[in-house]
Amino acid sequence: MKKITRTTIKSFIKNNFDDLYISTRSRFNGMIDCVDRCHDQSFYKVEREERERFADYSLGIEGAYFVGNSRDYFSPYEKDGFKGYEILNCVGSFILAVKED
Repeated sequence: MKKITRTTIKSFIKNNFDDLYISTRSRFNGMIDCVDRCHDQSFYKVEREERERFADYSLGIEGAYFVGNSRDYFSPYEKDGFKGYEILNCVGSFILAVKED
């Protein structure tokens, strides 16, 4: 199996942006100072991140956050009619996927 890298994810986003979905599984919660599970983990169509200063961390996707410096962990995802990648880091986890035919 080929190693999944940030470049793999960037290419996946670039090639599939118009058909891309995101599911946020967990995110940092400042009220409890740790990562907390999201109640709504459903998939929804991605929207372009408009704030340019976050472009390196969001890769252009609203709701996505990449820490960088080899601190993001990637794994393949294929379930419930979606195929893509799960991303985990110190501020949360989310899935970027496309609908399978």
